[in-house]
Amino acid sequence: MTGLLVLLRHGQSTWNELNLFTGWHDVALTAKGEHEATQAGRTLKQAGITFDLVFTSLLTRAIETNRLALAALGQSQIEVRQNWLLNERHYGALQGLDKKATTEKYGEEQTNLWRRSYDIAPPPVEMTSPEHPRNDSRYQHIASSDLPSTECLKDVVARVVPFFNAQVLPELTANKNVLITAHGNSLRALIMHLEKMSPEQIAEFNIPTGVPRKYRFSAEMTIATVEYLGDPIEIAKATQAVADQSKRVSRK
Repeated sequence: MTGLLVLLRHGQSTWNELNLFTGWHDVALTAKGEHEATQAGRTLKQAGITFDLVFTSLLTRAIETNRLALAALGQSQIEVRQNWLLNERHYGALQGLDKKATTEKYGEEQTNLWRRSYDIAPPPVEMTSPEHPRNDSRYQHIASSDLPSTECLKDVVARVVPFFNAQVLPELTANKNVLITAHGNSLRALIMHLEKMSPEQIAEFNIPTGVPRKYRFSAEMTIATVEYLGDPIEIAKATQAVADQSKRVSRK
């Protein structure tokens, strides 16, 4: 027997709503994001799923999503392990910029390369910038050389997959149900690994906010089933909304 794995992208954040590149910048959930997080917990409860262990990133939007989902699930006291290796991709000098305005300035092709290519990172942020994690007290225990000034998805894979193999996989093989509450790109990196997607396939893969993705594994830890939990129509709408972010017109 192996445990279940559920991946949950955080609910809508304030910078998601404003259509800004967020990355490691720490922002709160919107009211909609809080609702999505609570609904995720209700969906898991309706599915009869409970967890033995939970992992999150160090970013508030994931931590708060996790808290609200577990409260709705009735598992607020479960062990939660936080780790920076599950943080969102660092968007370098793009952090804080409007996605639509960036597209207008640099062109759709270049912006999409920064957003979706596997191995092309945005321009790095300056080491002295408040957007560089070396200037955030939460990361003071980490060697500066390990902290990114920018990342492509390949870089995120390089930190997320070893973390999964070392910290999560042993729990699953011990028949424990595990929830990972994280971010669009850290989860895309893990999904690429789990589902053996190519760089071309993962470039077209979008993860909706606040929708649990459930995995069942064989005894050999190959995927037996994978599915989103919830209303298929609403999931499709939420997924398309993520795909349309770079094309969205900024509010006046």
